[in-house]
Amino acid sequence: MAATSHAHTTTIPVRWSDFDRFGHVMNANYVEFAQEARLVFAQEHFYSKGVEFNVFVRSINADFRLPVGPDTTEVTVHTDVSEVGTTSFVTRQEILDRQGRIACVVECAQVVMDLETMRPRPLTEQEVELITAPSRAAKAAE
Repeated sequence: MAATSHAHTTTIPVRWSDFDRFGHVMNANYVEFAQEARLVFAQEHFYSKGVEFNVFVRSINADFRLPVGPDTTEVTVHTDVSEVGTTSFVTRQEILDRQGRIACVVECAQVVMDLETMRPRPLTEQEVELITAPSRAAKAAE
């Protein structure tokens, strides 16, 4: 497997309750792992910089590639911003098992919201810069 840079990488502990009776992580928990990683990404790239960034999930697509077994204590989640639109953006997240194999790919479309009107609003230039800078830096490092 070739080394690839990603906009953000985090590890998520796997709990006993994440596993089903067949001894592998339940499908819905991959979506939870991805959500936790997106929150860490947002904390590091927005909230810690004083940027209030309100996004709602519009859609999630999970591509389950292989099971994560009970000998796993944590998963690694790579997060990249794959698309940026006028009011939304898409993250692509790879969830890796303990051997570093891609177990699941989660793509999540997120819409930036105006909390007063509860309607989508355009991304600001600063927001576009903040969500694309980590991905641009990762690609430059390759």
